[in-house]
Amino acid sequence: MSRYNNKKLDTAGDATRNIHCGVAPDPVTGAILPPIYQTATYAQEAVGVNKGHTYSRSSNPTVSMLESKIASVEHANHAIAFATGLAATTALFMALLSSGDHIVCSDVIFGGTTRLLDKVFSKYGVDVTYVDSSDINAVENAITNKTKLFFIETPANPTMRLTDINAVSDVAHKYNILVCVDNTFLTGMLQRPLDLGADIVLYSTTKYIDGHNATVGGALVTNDAELLEEFNFIRKSTGNIQSPMNAWLIMQGLKTLSLRMEQHSKNAEIVIEYLANHPKVTKINYPGYHKFAQYELASKQHYKELHGGMLSFEVIGGYEEA
Repeated sequence: MSRYNNKKLDTAGDATRNIHCGVAPDPVTGAILPPIYQTATYAQEAVGVNKGHTYSRSSNPTVSMLESKIASVEHANHAIAFATGLAATTALFMALLSSGDHIVCSDVIFGGTTRLLDKVFSKYGVDVTYVDSSDINAVENAITNKTKLFFIETPANPTMRLTDINAVSDVAHKYNILVCVDNTFLTGMLQRPLDLGADIVLYSTTKYIDGHNATVGGALVTNDAELLEEFNFIRKSTGNIQSPMNAWLIMQGLKTLSLRMEQHSKNAEIVIEYLANHPKVTKINYPGYHKFAQYELASKQHYKELHGGMLSFEVIGGYEEA
């Protein structure tokens, strides 16, 4: 749960930051790659005196380096890594919601999130309202005096529908409600929700952050130190920290994140050009497609005029023909 620690890199380009932030040569051997600290416990210098780590369920040096890197991707103060994306989502809800509380959630969202809310947290008295989060009036109308969190995913899976993060954040903060954005599809290379007013960014690092289908993982990113401490308490109490080996592998994947996101976006444009001329395709859902309903918002909200590698489309004849 570290802040990236090399101030000289604050103004560096994304590719440079992704390689160098959060890590330094090993002080013992000079190794360029950070070690995998595959250990459960740590020698203590005295009662209550340690070198920063006591037990790897609470924290681990390799995991801390990954957290510094993920914070750097978002140009954020803090990140905390979890065993999976859903573990991060679970920690988010456990830290911020109590029995009787209410959450406003995008109605087009990762299926695991709805399952977690509808089948698990509902049993503990957490209420959820699903809304079209692209409709700011619908978002505001869904607020109750018990609402504690807005949870949005943009672009949404699988329709690619966008939510105006800045507009939603303005509404939420008017009522002292926190905003979390699932940024898995674009990463901090193409969208930075914290800069747009969100309080928390959520990741499944399994997808683009790792990039090589080698690990599962998740993360929460924030600029708020108090929120970080709440997330850390839940992680320590439930034991869903990322493993050192997976953390190390994710760090290697992260080095090429900037290059990969740019290429994914370019590849998507080639696929879109093909689909746009296909006689059986009736609709294309991609934020960078000029006929996409929210193309203007995408151009404003996404960086570098790039929109990621995820898209969907519809065909003549519907499900059977597809």
